[in-house]
Amino acid sequence: MFGINKTIPKFCDLRGKVAIITGAGKGMGRTHALLLSRAGAKVVVSDIIKEDADAVVLEIKKQKGDAIAVKCDISKKSEVDNLIKETLNKFEKIDILVNNAGIFPFKPFLEMQEQDFEKVIDVNLKGYFLCSQAAVKEMKKNQPNEKGQKGAIVNIASIAAIIGFQGLAHYCASKGGIVAMSKAIALELAPLGIRINTIDPGAIDTPGTASIKQDPKTLEGFLSGVPMKRMGNPEEISNAVLFLASDESSYMTGATIVVDGGWTVG
Repeated sequence: MFGINKTIPKFCDLRGKVAIITGAGKGMGRTHALLLSRAGAKVVVSDIIKEDADAVVLEIKKQKGDAIAVKCDISKKSEVDNLIKETLNKFEKIDILVNNAGIFPFKPFLEMQEQDFEKVIDVNLKGYFLCSQAAVKEMKKNQPNEKGQKGAIVNIASIAAIIGFQGLAHYCASKGGIVAMSKAIALELAPLGIRINTIDPGAIDTPGTASIKQDPKTLEGFLSGVPMKRMGNPEEISNAVLFLASDESSYMTGATIVVDGGWTVG
């Protein structure tokens, strides 16, 4: 489709837009940031590790984009509030929010402690709620475009919202919650001119899945249910993010796009 090293079509022009991307210090979040910047957006690169966010900002500036880095633990309201404050201080508004940050620690169900479950829910689900609510309070102040729209939220969930994975009960619960929450929020935000949609990625080649690739047998088993027989690359998710963040998806809200190489088809 588009890719971070290809020309962005005019219909995906994000010039004049300000986008916040959480968990943007590496992996998919990094490619989301680079692609939206190349499409013309001013980007706030948010990550819990400031050094990673700073590195992505340098990449964006090398490609002549405008960006700032903000450290943020999205599970903490005070840090989310600061993320919004820093964004407004620099760019004065918010048009796009990409909720991408997340964790997926493996833990067998019978060994899972209460704090294990709470941590994943706090980051993966509560964090999306906190960021969305804070961003919407600013988005609704924007001047509407010709279609009456003021902002767009893109939530990164997972095919774990659709199918189960052993050792990831907390993760599956959080991702299923994102999809359900997004649908409910969409009903309330539509009259405000703000859209919210979700992407369910499948097996994506990121630092978080590096251990799977190290063992050929593990990788083979992991991909056994994927008709395309390969992992996706982060850019293939970023393409969907760009579409949902742009005005080209203007009649979409509360929807879920599955990008998984066919994993959930069977």
